[in-house]
Amino acid sequence: MSHTQKTAVVALGGNAITKKDEEDTIPRQFENTNQSLSGIVELIKDGYHLAITHGNGPQVGNAILRVELARGKAPILPLQICVADTEGGMGYMIEQCLKNRLRKENIEKEVVTIVTQVIVDKDDPSIKHPTKYIGQFYSEEEAKVFAKERGWVVKKDSVRGWRRVVPSPMPKEIVEKETIKTLVHKGAIVIAAGGGGIPVYLKEDGSVEGVDAVIDKDRASAVLARDIKAQFLLILTSVEKVCLNYGTLLQKELDKITLEEAKKYYAEGHFPPGSMGPKIEAAISFLESGGKEVIITSIEKAYESVKRKAGTRIVHG
Repeated sequence: MSHTQKTAVVALGGNAITKKDEEDTIPRQFENTNQSLSGIVELIKDGYHLAITHGNGPQVGNAILRVELARGKAPILPLQICVADTEGGMGYMIEQCLKNRLRKENIEKEVVTIVTQVIVDKDDPSIKHPTKYIGQFYSEEEAKVFAKERGWVVKKDSVRGWRRVVPSPMPKEIVEKETIKTLVHKGAIVIAAGGGGIPVYLKEDGSVEGVDAVIDKDRASAVLARDIKAQFLLILTSVEKVCLNYGTLLQKELDKITLEEAKKYYAEGHFPPGSMGPKIEAAISFLESGGKEVIITSIEKAYESVKRKAGTRIVHG
């Protein structure tokens, strides 16, 4: 098989590094990262050329909290810098853990993190009407003061209080795509588009400028997979299979569906926006742009899913 026939993008879910039911410490993040890489190591042994993406929801929330706590004592960091910082820090963790695992297996591979910029449309509807909740919960009074003083958009988020909302524009293209593609096809493992990448827009003179927004990691992974000409997109999350009627008595696990079926189920509302929705959107987008196959499964079943023993496969009809 040629290199290009075994090129995949692996999207690690947020639960790969920070788990909801644990105290979030850096040693624990290293431990979780290490555990999440077992399937990836097996893919590398099988000859796959990989780019790895990851979520950063909890980490970017913590970065914003630090900015707020340091207000008046250190320079205010805009959201785009917080995204870049978490890309670097989390990339370092994945890079170090993966390199150590490969060394134990006597596999000589370069592992590198690329802080990635992702082009979005400066007129994306979400920029005028932000909906993505980030950061801490506040009382209505606090939130409205911050909106006035800091120019935030704030909205009520469930019964727990008010939060800041930011744009989540659709990713269009990876700025560093040629570099990532070259490295991956030469056999290096590249960690890229962490947390969806840093949103930037193209100015009229062709230069780029950052946007204070966050990009959905799965959507960005689909664009990365398209841009580096990968055949496979492997989306790792907290469940083993995609389900219809999830969480109800009529729940049905899906082993294999076609692109057309995925579109139909998506249109019928089976995949909520806050959970499986963006993953199915990413799958549809990748297959429509020339990708061969998408697998959605749990971190634990990553390797088995590629061997067709677990997960949900989405393919052309």
